[in-house]
Amino acid sequence: MDTATRLRQTVISWAAGDEDTPAPAEAGAARDLAAGLGLRTVVLVEGVSDRAAVEALAERQGRTLTAEGVVVVPLGGATSITRFLRLLGPDVLDVRPAGLCDAAEQRFFLQGLERTGFGTALVPEDLETLGFFTCHADLEDELIRALGADGVQQVIDDQGDLRTFRIFQRQPAQRERAVEAQLRRFMGTIGGRKEHYARALAEALDLTRLPRPLHGLLAHL
Repeated sequence: MDTATRLRQTVISWAAGDEDTPAPAEAGAARDLAAGLGLRTVVLVEGVSDRAAVEALAERQGRTLTAEGVVVVPLGGATSITRFLRLLGPDVLDVRPAGLCDAAEQRFFLQGLERTGFGTALVPEDLETLGFFTCHADLEDELIRALGADGVQQVIDDQGDLRTFRIFQRQPAQRERAVEAQLRRFMGTIGGRKEHYARALAEALDLTRLPRPLHGLLAHL
């Protein structure tokens, strides 16, 4: 297991616990791993699919995020943002946070940043200054709108799943929905598919026309 993976797992494991602050041993382990990486920024994203997309686009830009001292960590849900930020703050790792959030979840990010000392009296317009970029609905929506329905279906075809998607479209619950909504739902129907397609769609994007939140985040790092 490489150092970045160990750090990611350490952060996630502590955030899943009951303590408000890391125990000295946990904090020390996290600091040692961070020092080994030369860690300067932790990118907080909602789930593993968001992480897959960010890392895929960085790779396409010829970047190795861990070599730049950057690690992407999935939160497992926006409501846990405060716990993750506590570990990144000056009392533990003392590194810069950044990330992606959905418009509907901005309030959790604003509250978390204030509670952990990264800002005061914050409003949504402050998020980008702090390195947090907002997706209109979610990252899948951003990717689908950037590629267009036809472009996404071409990716699905390239992945060998087009016949499965056509069967899915004929389900009674899907027939009256817009194709963009069908595509978003299709990607979340089987475990692992969302992450797989986040990477596949990111690899199909025109690098000169990235969705605004992804472009902003990668430029910030």
